[in-house]
Amino acid sequence: MADPIFVLTVLIIAIALVFDYVNGFHDAANSIATVVSTRVLTPLQGVAWAAVWNFVAAFTFGTAVAKTIGSGLLDVQQVDAYVILAGLLGAITWDLITWYVGLPTSSSHALIGAYAGAGIAKAGLGVIIPAGWINTLIFIVLAPLLGMGLGMLNLVLILNIFKRSIPSSVDHIFRRGQLISAAAYSLGHGTNDAQKTMGIIAGALFTVPEYRYLVSDAAGKLAIPYWIVLLAHAAISLGTLSGGWRIVHTMGSRITRLQPIGGFAAEAAGAITLFSAAHFGIPVSTTHTITGAIVGVGSLRRLRSVRWNVAGRIVWAWVLTIPASALIAMLCWLMIDISRKILIER
Repeated sequence: MADPIFVLTVLIIAIALVFDYVNGFHDAANSIATVVSTRVLTPLQGVAWAAVWNFVAAFTFGTAVAKTIGSGLLDVQQVDAYVILAGLLGAITWDLITWYVGLPTSSSHALIGAYAGAGIAKAGLGVIIPAGWINTLIFIVLAPLLGMGLGMLNLVLILNIFKRSIPSSVDHIFRRGQLISAAAYSLGHGTNDAQKTMGIIAGALFTVPEYRYLVSDAAGKLAIPYWIVLLAHAAISLGTLSGGWRIVHTMGSRITRLQPIGGFAAEAAGAITLFSAAHFGIPVSTTHTITGAIVGVGSLRRLRSVRWNVAGRIVWAWVLTIPASALIAMLCWLMIDISRKILIER
């Protein structure tokens, strides 16, 4: 008979990779919305381009974000496999709900919210490591503002540099330039988002004494082995390749209409923000970042060109993501705990 601990650990790793896949197609819009909406690439070309660079991200920027998720948000001594399982189920559920209604919410915040909710359901508020949440909570507000500010700055610089150029030649340049900026943004998306799943998988193994050696360094601290890095990037790349067309439509055309020059400015702003966050190990939202950049670029051209009612719905979804995913994960943990106790009694 199979070892129950082994079966549970494998199940958690499998579900973590399912979350990574869902993250990929839920957040595909982040990587391709601008380059598709400007018609530089077709939707299929866009997701293929993004998927390639999501996977290339496995070989860049290290694993600082993964270590933050794995051991910097909750006290791993109070976390067990059932907490991680409930957290993953809560995050997947919220992602699927928001994907169905076409809202570009943050898979990152769904994951950390659900992880925290499941942890609190098991061990109370004492499981939270306050210091680990400071940068994450600050960047909920700061990431879209940075994206917006950098997007506006990029567009101002570009317009000034090319102010004497023929519009058709500028359009031609930035249609090619968007291939580079979309690749850079997809690289940042893969770097930041896949690392969150790495952290969850490593955290799941770290909570099981029999498997802790797989994810520990010489000092006994959490480490991210390369096989987890490759698994996570493969899953998010396959998810991106599947595409999240409902959210692509919202991101690419419902917020504002973009030209190649604006698409380049927004993608470059998003990439700079994500690279910076990955360097410092801060798990930011790729969705918040690129949405802020798109709004910044659109509003600079003309305030009325931004559909503020759509942007408002997105912001409300952002506000609800962490508490909603936490609540769903709490319910998942309670259901798992009740089911486990019933099985034990039998």
